[in-house]
Amino acid sequence: MLGPSEKSSTAFRTISEVAAEVGVPQHVLRFWESRFTQISPLKRGGNRRYYRPADVALLQTINRLLYSEGYTIRGVQQLLARGTGPEAPATAPPPPRVSVNDKRATRPVSLMSLSAIRAQLAEALAAARAL
Repeated sequence: MLGPSEKSSTAFRTISEVAAEVGVPQHVLRFWESRFTQISPLKRGGNRRYYRPADVALLQTINRLLYSEGYTIRGVQQLLARGTGPEAPATAPPPPRVSVNDKRATRPVSLMSLSAIRAQLAEALAAARAL
C-alpha cells in the first residue's frame, strides 16, 4: 500500500492523510468543513471523506492564515468570500493591530511596535513643549 507521500499529486486523500499533511487533528478538519463552505470533500459509503488536491491546498492555506498569520475564522471567511482564492490571502494585508486590552484582538500587539509608538509620542510631546 502506498503512503500519502507516494500518492499521485492528483489522487484523492482520506481525512487521516489530510490531517497528517496539514498538521491538525481530524476533528479540526470536520469543524472547518462546517465553517468554510469552499471545503467540500466527496463523501462515500459510511460517510468517508475523500479530499481533492484543491481541498488540501485550501486547508493548508486556512491553517496558515489561522495559526501562522493570526487571522480569525471570520477573517479567513471574509478573505475567501472575496474570491481571492487559496493563494492570494498570503499577499493580503494583515488585519489591523488592536489594543492589548481588547478581548476581541485578532493579533497580538508586539512590544517592539509599542516601543516605537512610545518613542514617536515622546518626540511629539517634546516638540509640542518646545513651541
